Amino acid sequence: MSENDALYAIRHADGSVSLYIDEEYAAERGVDPATLTRVEIPRELFSTGSVQQVREYVAQYLESQQTGTA
Repeated sequence: MSENDALYAIRHADGSVSLYIDEEYAAERGVDPATLTRVEIPRELFSTGSVQQVREYVAQYLESQQTGTA
C-alpha cells in the first residue's frame, strides 16, 4: 500500500478513537507520537469510505491488536 493509505490512531480509555494523517500533525495537537498506532487502510475504504466507516475500521483493528486476534 502507498504511504497515503495509512492513518495514525489512538484509542482513548472511553473507547473512542482519534485519527491523524501523520505523526507531525498529531504532535501539533499535543499527542505523544509514541502512543500512536499506524493503521493501513484498505485503498477502497480510504478513497470512498465515510469518516465514520474509516473510524469503525480503525477501532476494530485496534481492538483486534489488543485482544491478539489480528
